[in-house]
Amino acid sequence: MEIEAANALGMALAVGLGMIGPGIGIGIVVGKAIEAMGRNPGASGKIQTTMFIGIAFTEALAIFALVIGFIIKFAG
Repeated sequence: MEIEAANALGMALAVGLGMIGPGIGIGIVVGKAIEAMGRNPGASGKIQTTMFIGIAFTEALAIFALVIGFIIKFAG
């Protein structure tokens, strides 16, 4: 039972800490994109496209953290 608890705790820590960075990153990306659209509304289409690409790449890091968490939980 102790091994299962350690695996669950390891998964929780890996996923929890792994989500902090992407969460902050997405907030910064969206905030800066909105600021840029406010300064130059004519370029909002290009800015929005680039913002979504940045969000997708940042979200991929969160998915990697989730996968690592599952590996920790079920491989041990």
